[in-house]
Amino acid sequence: MNYNGNKAENVKIAYIGGGSRGWAWGLMSDLVSNEDMSGSVYLYDIDFEAAEANEIIGNRFNDCEGAKSKWKYIASKTPREALTGADFVVISILPGTFDEMESDVHVPEKYGIYQSVGDTTGPGGIVRAMRTVPMFEEIANYVKEYCPNAWVINYTNPMTLCVKTLYRVFPEIKAFGCCHEVFGTQKLLTWVVEEYLGEKCTRQDIVVNPVAVNHFTWLTSATYHGIDLFPYYAKYCEKYADGLPAKADNNWMNNHFACAGKVTFDLFRRFGYISAAGDRHLAEFCPGKWYLESPERVREMKFGLTPVSWRKEDLKNRLKRSREILDGDEIKLWNTGEEGVNQMRALLGLCDLITNVNIPNRGQIPNLPLGAVVETNAIFRSDELRPVYAGEIPNEIYPLVSKICTEQEAVSDAIAERNLDKIFAAFSSDPLVTCNLADARKMFDEMVQNTKKYLTDYQL
Repeated sequence: MNYNGNKAENVKIAYIGGGSRGWAWGLMSDLVSNEDMSGSVYLYDIDFEAAEANEIIGNRFNDCEGAKSKWKYIASKTPREALTGADFVVISILPGTFDEMESDVHVPEKYGIYQSVGDTTGPGGIVRAMRTVPMFEEIANYVKEYCPNAWVINYTNPMTLCVKTLYRVFPEIKAFGCCHEVFGTQKLLTWVVEEYLGEKCTRQDIVVNPVAVNHFTWLTSATYHGIDLFPYYAKYCEKYADGLPAKADNNWMNNHFACAGKVTFDLFRRFGYISAAGDRHLAEFCPGKWYLESPERVREMKFGLTPVSWRKEDLKNRLKRSREILDGDEIKLWNTGEEGVNQMRALLGLCDLITNVNIPNRGQIPNLPLGAVVETNAIFRSDELRPVYAGEIPNEIYPLVSKICTEQEAVSDAIAERNLDKIFAAFSSDPLVTCNLADARKMFDEMVQNTKKYLTDYQL
């Protein structure tokens, strides 16, 4: 990498999971939409053909209308080739296949346990972590060997346990986890500003203080031009207690990722703080009887249970789209709304940035364990990432947050030891596991057996 005026050139990005047909294409669009960075992206994936396809697609992004920079994409057969000399490492992988995820999400339904996502917490999130952590141990060792000074950006779930593993294996790693859920809450707050203050604004105009853990993040303050938004948000929650009106492109009844905000508003009315994630994620961290007791309760709360059959069908559509692009179909740039490229720019000294990230707790949240991975704001500057002091988790939500945080710590330690009894102890005490202990054991054993192909270093 070198600098030419106010530009960074010859930047090397290694993309682990480089055959992705989602996150990878979004990164390609964001990179060429930016004018002060250029370089190469090395795509490494266990599916080399998928990486080769993305090499072609990535290089075609350079010719899109509106492209402002050039990036060379190279499919790599080995981690060594991809990572050696990298300035940044992006991790976006699917741990296993959707067949394993189908077990994660749907086996618990036999025991009356429903999950709206199943990739972060609950029984599905814990078993997914059993597959994911060994993969991230390997990735951390690759980074340590081939590019120890690179900045590592993780998008893979379960976010907290992925980032925790990177630091456990390589304590000196410069890694952080990115999630856009807080962005969605900032957007929601722009609607509050418009309704009560009569002004249109962007999410970047909303200054927030996020605390807690990924996908169960809370805002302890939110302001617009110095104006406290909590009183207005309280009115908004009362007005829309039965959910926001559906929009044509975001109707919870026909979009697996949409919601009407009923969970978010209910949590504010219970506790007085703004929960900063989508309803599908928030519901999974709460006691199972609150929002996920049954499909009927989920419909009443106006969000959805995302079936893995939908994910499989969506993958078919993305594979079809990949073939269409390879056959010459037009590519158009789009704004993903993600901040990965801006984070890179800031770390290269091209700008300053404050945004929410997932990193180990170094005291930014004093009443959660040191070293636990937490989500707060952080300052990005030239080769520096510094957490912003967020303050203590408020007493009203502390019991909920601390239980989740300590469970994640227990799961991380148990998987590091490959200790099935300790993993089950955390599994059986998760807020979503509402069945009796004997059924919890049957469920756990069945889920583990269904994913044993990826658990070769466990004593099954």
